[in-house]
Amino acid sequence: MTSGGDSPGMNAAIRAIVRTGIYRGMNVYGIRRGYQGMIEGDIIPMKTTDVSNIICRGGTILKTARSKEFMTDEGMEKAYVQLTGNNIEALILIGGDGTFRGANKFFEKYTIPAVGLPGTIDKDLVGTDYTIGFDTAVNTAMEAIDKIKDTAEAHDRVFVVEVMGRDAGYIALYSGIASGAEDILIPETITDIEDVLNRIDDDERRKKSVHIIVVAEGDDFGSAEKVHESIAQRFPNKDIRTCVLGHIQRGGSPSFADRILASRLGYAAVNAIYEGKTQVMAGIINNEIVFTPFANVVKGAPPMHSDLLNMIRVLSV
Repeated sequence: MTSGGDSPGMNAAIRAIVRTGIYRGMNVYGIRRGYQGMIEGDIIPMKTTDVSNIICRGGTILKTARSKEFMTDEGMEKAYVQLTGNNIEALILIGGDGTFRGANKFFEKYTIPAVGLPGTIDKDLVGTDYTIGFDTAVNTAMEAIDKIKDTAEAHDRVFVVEVMGRDAGYIALYSGIASGAEDILIPETITDIEDVLNRIDDDERRKKSVHIIVVAEGDDFGSAEKVHESIAQRFPNKDIRTCVLGHIQRGGSPSFADRILASRLGYAAVNAIYEGKTQVMAGIINNEIVFTPFANVVKGAPPMHSDLLNMIRVLSV
């Protein structure tokens, strides 16, 4: 099943799971709409032909949803009854932090073997270097910022671009560095807006007319609109524009990196079930498959690399 926010590459993972499971002699079923579908028994048998030609598609053919009901004792009991009623003997869960929080709580009460896959564009899970969908989302954001930079240069504008990242700033950091942004504002650091304004002022004196600021939606200072307001107050004659990329970052055909990652992790997850591993997330660290207990996956995001944060200032001079 896929749960929480969708991410490019989920379909590639579904394809790998279905075909590896069938290769292993298992009967494979898909649970539609995540935990809510589990509660309602929206469970369908899957064949190899059901996953033909989906490796290149964004979204998820199993659909996804967030379920408040599942976090109640009654909801979990309903889900367990549906699983046992459909003779489900093991689960593979594709999702992010919320998916594994729900799994951790569920498996404290009910014993069903389960392996998770990190499917989230935010790259905010401990236990893996990369998550399914992150590479595609960063490339989408980078391409959008590149295009924004073209029009910024044509009009000598300051552009404030907001990208996804409520709790983690990896999309902002990576897309901002890759597109040559002058400032990158992320939740992991405290934003000094005066510092940002002073750099714009310095650019003005050096006749540098374009200034791109990439803001993660969860930055402590606030949204791109708030950053825009602060710039406008200091520079009333400056041409300033704001662009919120929004859900464009979730969609689209997954990159080759996400297709390979999803396929490797889906294949590894089925083999882990076959070998008796349970209540773990399959991840990739230093290009090797690793397994991390669900309880450890949800503790927080990997730390930001200080060299990347320091590099922004140097390369934007």
